[in-house]
Order: sequence, then C-alpha cells, then structure tokens
Amino acid sequence: MNAAREESLRFAVLGPVRAWNGARELNLGSPQQRVVLAALLLRRGRPVTVAELVDAVWGDEPPPAAVSVLRTYASRLRKVLEPDRDAGEPPRVVVSAANGYLVRVPEHAVDLGVFEQRVGEAKKLRAAGEALAAAELLRAALDGWEGTPLSGLPGPLAEAERSRLTEERLTTLEARLDTDVQLGRHTEVIAELTALTDEHPLREGLCRLLMLALYRSGRQAEALAAYRRTRNTLVVELGIDPGASLQELHDRILTADASLAPSPREAEPEPRAFPAARHMARPAQLPADLPTFTGRHTELKQAQDLLSDDGTPPATVQISVIGGMAGVGKTTLAVHLAHRLTHRYPDGQLYLNLRGFDPTGSVVAPGEAVRVFLDAFGIPSQRIPAHLDAQAALYRSLLADRRMLILLDNARDTEQVRPLLPGSPGCLVIVTSRNQLTGLIVGAGAHSLTLKPLTPADAHGLLARRLGTARPTAEPEATEEIITRCARLPLALAIVAARAATRPDFPLRAVAEELRDSQGSLDAFDGGDPSTDMRAVFSSSYEALSAPAARLFRLLGQRSGPDISVPATAALAGLSLRETRGLLGELTRAHLLTQHTPGRYTLHDLLQTYAGERVVTEETPQERDQAVERLLYWYLHTADAASTHLTPHRRRVPLGPPPPGCHPLAFVAHDQALEWCETERPNLVAAVCQAAASRRPGIVWRLAAVLWGPCTSAAICTTGSTPAGPPPTPREGITFDILDTVRHRLHHHDKAIELYRQAIGAHRADGNRWNEGETLGHLGDGLLAAGAPEAARIRWRQALMVFEELDHPGDEEIRGRLRRLDERTPDAEPDRTAAPGHVAPTDTNMIPPVTTRCTFHVG
Repeated sequence: MNAAREESLRFAVLGPVRAWNGARELNLGSPQQRVVLAALLLRRGRPVTVAELVDAVWGDEPPPAAVSVLRTYASRLRKVLEPDRDAGEPPRVVVSAANGYLVRVPEHAVDLGVFEQRVGEAKKLRAAGEALAAAELLRAALDGWEGTPLSGLPGPLAEAERSRLTEERLTTLEARLDTDVQLGRHTEVIAELTALTDEHPLREGLCRLLMLALYRSGRQAEALAAYRRTRNTLVVELGIDPGASLQELHDRILTADASLAPSPREAEPEPRAFPAARHMARPAQLPADLPTFTGRHTELKQAQDLLSDDGTPPATVQISVIGGMAGVGKTTLAVHLAHRLTHRYPDGQLYLNLRGFDPTGSVVAPGEAVRVFLDAFGIPSQRIPAHLDAQAALYRSLLADRRMLILLDNARDTEQVRPLLPGSPGCLVIVTSRNQLTGLIVGAGAHSLTLKPLTPADAHGLLARRLGTARPTAEPEATEEIITRCARLPLALAIVAARAATRPDFPLRAVAEELRDSQGSLDAFDGGDPSTDMRAVFSSSYEALSAPAARLFRLLGQRSGPDISVPATAALAGLSLRETRGLLGELTRAHLLTQHTPGRYTLHDLLQTYAGERVVTEETPQERDQAVERLLYWYLHTADAASTHLTPHRRRVPLGPPPPGCHPLAFVAHDQALEWCETERPNLVAAVCQAAASRRPGIVWRLAAVLWGPCTSAAICTTGSTPAGPPPTPREGITFDILDTVRHRLHHHDKAIELYRQAIGAHRADGNRWNEGETLGHLGDGLLAAGAPEAARIRWRQALMVFEELDHPGDEEIRGRLRRLDERTPDAEPDRTAAPGHVAPTDTNMIPPVTTRCTFHVG
C-alpha cells in the first residue's frame, strides 16, 4: 500500500466505529471485530498485546479459541483496509508487533485525534486571551462528534472508553459555553445550558454558567432558582452542599454584585461577529403579492384558522404545508397568505425558493438554505459553522424568542425542510411542495392543505381579473370552453389569459378554437419560458419520479375511463398488486395522480394529456399495444367472471386466456359481482370504445357480449354499432344481438329490426341454433313494439320451433308471449298493413323484462 493510499483512510470512534477509503465507507465486520480496530486506534500507534485484545473483546470469560478468533479478526481487518496489498508484501496499516498488533495511521485520520488537537489549541488561545478564536475551535471540535462514542460495541474496553470520552466531550462543551458567556453571548446559551443542567443535575460547573448567563440577561430570580434546584439535588442525592465557588456566585447574585456584569470587551467583542437578537437585521424577504390574485376563500380561511383570533403567539411552532399538483397555484396562495399575516410577525419574514422541482435541476441543499438565512440575519461567513447540525442550531438560536414568518417555497422533501424549522414557539412556517411531505405532517405536527383546481366561479374570476369583465361577459360560451379546456388549472388559465391579453382585438372564440385544435397536446399552454410552460412544469415533477413510477405514469396516459382501480392499473402495467400499490402511492405523493375514493385513482385532464405525450415518445408501439391489450382483457375476463353470478343461465362467450401480466378478478357472491359491475360501468363502456378505436374487433364483440345484461349501456350501442364494410362475421352476430336489443329498448325499433335480421343471418351461417332461436325471439319483440303483432307472432313461432328442437327452457318463455298476444287480440284480423318501421301504441307488458337488477342503464 502506498502513502497516498494510507492518507485516503479515515476512521471514526466518536460515534459508531466506522472507516472510509476516500468517499467509500468500508465494511468493518462484526461488533467484536470493530472492538479490535477500536482498541488499536485508541492506543495511538502503540502495540496492543493479544492478551489485552482478548480482554477488550470478551473480558473475564473469553471463549476457548479466543486467540485464534482474534488473529482471524486481525487478518480480516487487513483485507478490508489493504485490499490491494500484494502477496508477500508486509502489512502497512494493521501491523504485528510485540506479541500483538498496532495500527499505523496519522492523527488527523482519526476523528478523536482531530478533536483532541482542536481542544488543545483552544486551551492555548484561551490562555492567550483569544477567546473568540478559542470558541470557534471548541465549536469545531464538538461538531466532529456523531453521537455516543463507540456506540453499539460490546465488551469492557468499549464500556470504559465510552465513559472516558463522554466526560471529555462534556468538559469541552462546558469550556465552550464558558467562553461564550465570557464573549457576552449569555442570552444565546441559556436554552442549551438549561437542557444540560437538567441532563446533568450534579454538575456544578454547568449550574454556575447557567446562573451567570441568566443574571447577565436580567433574569436574577431565575438564576437564584437554578441554584436552589442544584442545591436540593446535591443534598437529597449526595448529602452535601454546593461547593464554595457556586455558593459564592449565589451570594454575589443576591447582592447584585456589580463585578458580575460583563466587561465592555466581553459585552461587545466584535459587533458584527454575533449580533445580539435586539440588534439583528429585520428580514423582509417576501416576494410581491400577485395583484390579480382572486378566489381561494375556503383555502385561505382554512389556513388562517390555525392561528388564534386575538393574535397571541401559539405555544408551539405552527407549520402549514400547502401541497398540490404542478400549476395549481401553491406559491401564489402561499405568498398572498403570508402578506395577509405579516402584521402578526413583527420580527420579519424569511423567504427561500428551495427549487425542489426546478427545471434546471438546481435543488437548494439544506446547508445552503441555512446559510442564506444566517446571512439574512447579518451573520458573517466566518462565524457560520462548517457542519449542517451546528448551522441549524445557530439558526434556531437566532429565532428563539422572535416572532417571524418563514416561507419555504417549492420544497422537494421533508429532509430539505427539517433543518429550517424553528426550535421555539412564536414563528409560522409555510411550506409549498408538489410532494405530500408526510414526514413533516407526522413528525413535526404540520397542518396539510392540498389545493385542487379552481372552482368554476374562481376560474371565471381569474379570467376577469386578467382580461377585464367586458370580453368574458360578451363571449360567455367561449369563456366557458377556455375554462374547461384549461381544466380550471390556474397556471394554464394564466398562460391562455396572457395570450388573449396581448391580442385584445382577437375574439375569445379564436382562443377557444386554438385550444380545441391542439386537443391531445400541451402546445397551446406554452408561455415562453420554463416557469410558464405546462409541459416543462409537468416535466420537473415527472423527472423526479423513480423509473418504475415514471413508466406507470406514462402508461396511465393510455387509460380511457374516468378512473382506474388498483387491480386494473396492475394489469395495465403488468405488475403485481403490491408493486402497483407502492407506485401509485409515489405518484399520489407527487400529486401527479389523485386518489378520489379509496382504491380508485384519476388523472387531471392536462396531466392525462402530458402522460399521453410521454407514453408515445418513451414507449415502443409494441409496449403500448401490450399495455392496452392487458387492460382490455382484464376488463373482459373480470366482467365475464361477474356475469356468471349476474346472468348464470346465459351462454358464456369463448374468451381465450388472458395475456401474461393480466390477472382478472374472481367473485364469490352475487352482491360482490354486482357492486363491481355498477362501480366499473363507465370504465367498461370506455373499454368497448377504446377496443373499437384501436381496431380490436375480437375484444369489441366479446366485451359487448359479456356486458349484455349486467352492464348494458346506450354507449355500447353507439360505439361502432354498425361496422362499415362487409357483412358481419358469424361471431359478430352476438354483438349485433346486443346492439339491436339496446336500440329496441331505446325505441329505435326500425334500426333494431334491421340489426336483428343481420344477427339471425350471422347465427345461421355459424350454425349456432341456440343464438338463432334467442334472436328470433328478440326480433318478435321488436316487431310487436313497432306495431306489427302478426309479424311478431310468426317470429316467435319460429323461435319456438328452434327451442323445441334444442329442448331449451326458452320455449316456455316464447309460449307465454304468444298467449299474452292471443289474450290481447283474440278476434283481431292479422295486421297486414303495419310496416316494420311503423311505431304504434303497444302494451309494453308484452315485452319480457330483463331479470337482473343492473341490467339496463341509459347513459
């Protein structure tokens, strides 16, 4: 191993025992193996004998093969720390020496060495009267700690060293606080000292510093109370009084000893280094309120209800998270709300665009954000600590006892926001994000407000604010179409309104026509820069998704119904239900998808368009076709499973197996199947339409056939009901049966009769006598409804002959129709004049009802 290699190794013991080679963390193995490394590191290059290592790992009860196991640990550590050591080359890091081992690493490669070096230099600086520089070094030394030293390690060595190192840290912390008090920072350290004295009630040095800090902050009574608490604890637990130093300070505070006041040098060491709270700058960073803001009355009231009516500060930090999809107006609402509340926060307002979904991808890191706010308070860069935790602590200290409003715009996730939250009450934090930020809601008690598209009234108000009232009032139909095609999304409406405002001589109907012509594309919603281009705005949310979630979003652009369930989505994507639920959750948290009822999801209209654009550009035609086919076959097979419960005596249509990745539902009861059918009715009708539009005739006729009875809809009738071109194939005869019966029940009797006859021809060509008999019965119904009872009688008798031949129970149903016809017209002459298309008054009781509950629906 060369010198550069050795220099790249870094070790940590002030927390979990860890090691890095450059930026890569190394796997140090089991806890016992880490104890060996820790023992070697703590000896600072001096040998540790095997016996000492055995005692460090196992104490008084080592296993029989302890020495052998120990040598194995040493060998493994060499391989981890020196993976490129040549065979036969002596080890350079873990070296055998004096019946044991030692580690050769420089002091600065171990965090403990760095800590001790900084503490030693700080002591020299304090002795030389350089308190400010000493405080900075002590703060930097403490910033290097990552938690409990040697955490998670077993054995007597780890236990003993933990106690020693913890005491060293506490002593250093006490020295830093003492230096801060000397520098006149007594107000800033009170909160920290209070917490430490509660944690270490027997430590008199901490109590002395707290008393002095409180007294110098004008809080004499609290300083004396702190002394009484410590004295009571010492008497009760140890049976002793406080030491002479603490008692003397108590007496001097009682007499208001003037010598306790800070010296001029202490009170103002460097005015710009750490300004006291009363001298700090008062930030006022809010962006200008939008002059055309309108509406959102409900949302504003909901946000303001979090605050007290009388303006008194709350007992905790108030956090409001405003979420919603891209372009829904989160920032506009947040800025408007903040301006309405500025009078409640007299100490100022902080604002930062965190650029969580910026098209340039330049997300603001938490450390950068904290530094921006520290700069707003006038803290010079040399006074800002190097580590994020220390920066955040300084930021919280500056906010203590202040009433400020903090607006964090466009946050990407909870971790970006957490360091920017105040630590004491009196402040309001407003966060906007396209993600739900569940971590803030759960972990910080934030209140969530999810924005939806504008109400119709607010959408009209937005256009009126931007265009004036004359143009929308003069063209109400065009205005309504613009609002509809913008899907009431504020950004889309603003883009279109800006275009209309720059062309005042153009009628609004021309703008509406432009939107109509670009339907299926977002080209009409380009405002000329990334922040006002709907496609770019959506892209920044889309590109933040994981690859599987992005694929699912694209595929959802191919659905055709009003919403989609989890199982249907799984079929569309060819995934398991578990995978699908996880991805749907990711899309919902990103506000790219809405769960409008439990388990059912929908896309905003413009997001549907965007997803449709993405799927065309990023999925191959084969992948798109396979996804649509999986979804359509899922509806087909699941609807067939439902129809076995809803119409059990109806002949089943041959379906064939579903494609791979398509897992239809099964039903165990009639009510379960009926509920599914009623819920999915609009999607089933849309599936028939999509199958017809995508030229899948095999799915069209099968899906229409399966749906007849359970989920009939007039929409099925109007979807490619009379295909142009050659006569229907035999299989299409079933579809014609359905379509003509729907038309018959919609009173389109002439067309129904025509289709019945075509279906009979198709069934005869197919040799399907059962379907032929059933269709003859339907044709008789149609003829009767059209006012031709004798023609109906003929068709019913033909149907009766077919059913008798097949010994089918339908013959009794046909006989009943004939009897009712005879009872109605016992002496009537045969009707030789009524044309098949003539509609005459009929007795609707002659037409047999459909027997299932959800059989017929016009919609």
